[in-house]
Amino acid sequence: MQTIVFIGSNKSGTSKEALITSTEMGYFTVLLTDRKKFMRQRNEFPEVQQMMFVENLFEKDKILSIIKDLELDGKQIRAVISFIDPFVSYAGKISEELGLVQLSVDALSIIEDKSRFRTNLKGLPVSPHFTVLQSDESIHKFIEEFDGYFPLVLKSPVSNGSKDVLPVHTIYELSEGLQFLNKKFPNKAILMEEYLIGPQYLIEVMVVNGEIFIIAVIEQEILNGHRFIITGYIYPALLSMEEYEELENAVFSIIRKLELINGTCHLEMRNVNGQWKLIEINPRMSGGAMNRIVQEGTGINLVKETIKLFLGIEPNLEKSVMKYVYAKYLIVDSKGKLIKVTGKGRALKHNGVKEVFVKPKKGAVLRKPQSMGDRYAYVIAVSDTAESAKHAAVTAANEIRFYLEPL
Repeated sequence: MQTIVFIGSNKSGTSKEALITSTEMGYFTVLLTDRKKFMRQRNEFPEVQQMMFVENLFEKDKILSIIKDLELDGKQIRAVISFIDPFVSYAGKISEELGLVQLSVDALSIIEDKSRFRTNLKGLPVSPHFTVLQSDESIHKFIEEFDGYFPLVLKSPVSNGSKDVLPVHTIYELSEGLQFLNKKFPNKAILMEEYLIGPQYLIEVMVVNGEIFIIAVIEQEILNGHRFIITGYIYPALLSMEEYEELENAVFSIIRKLELINGTCHLEMRNVNGQWKLIEINPRMSGGAMNRIVQEGTGINLVKETIKLFLGIEPNLEKSVMKYVYAKYLIVDSKGKLIKVTGKGRALKHNGVKEVFVKPKKGAVLRKPQSMGDRYAYVIAVSDTAESAKHAAVTAANEIRFYLEPL
């Protein structure tokens, strides 16, 4: 039986869609997870034929032993895949050892670490000013060196989803931020970058045998006053031909410098006074509702085409649809235990609305956003114009109410 092994998954978003898609494609789908609660919630993964708990997913000998047992049981392993950090390049390495499709493991590994890709891309016009504080360097020296260069951004090189990304505007905030990250990530480096101001865009990319395909360019709307939390996505981004060509050149320069030959990634870039600057790059397609956004706007099921790439099957990246898509994410403004959510049915009745998704269940503790994981619902709407797609999504989203018991 032809089998795909997935290393790690979330309960929703593109990694969960990958499990569903694998089964729909006719593969025996195996999920290796380090989350014990997933084993208790096994019924929430009906698309997974076999789920196994592995305490340390980075214990490669254990993973290879499991795969050997699957093969002895008659399973033909066609791919080992991960759609979540930090297992993307790791899954690629295991694939290499098994003689499966070879991805650009070294490039994916560099992309997984923010300080490594910053260093690798240093000198390109897309790179902002940055420095890396190693764990054995003096925080006080660092603070003195950057006095007068505010605002700045502090990051953990291994974080994702806007977690542990701290804007700093004063010496006091810089000192507090460095101490916070040092405590949370002991003996780890800290990345400091210039604060870039300008509209922000997400770019989905697939590279097949060295040929670079820009699948979608999506404008992001950032929640004011919060730590880079995205609450709106507009596809396609409204760029002039000149802006798009310059963006394309910037993306190509990044991919070639990283020597990514086979694989996927998504980039976040800002247009700073007419010059494109790289905010982030991750070695996988974006999570959340991204696959639905891309599919509604282009006709491409990017999750499915990514799986095909990992299987050694030529992906079909031809766009069959040209629609405007707007995704509106919802947050809460106070901490509390969820009593109920209302309005989903009413939201779905609005013209143009294609999907309404509510993540938390009754009893979950919700909070004001500190990372992208603190977005609790989204509405996706489609139309022939950007304005009408946004109006439909925002109007429908206003129907949804979270009722919380204060904590």
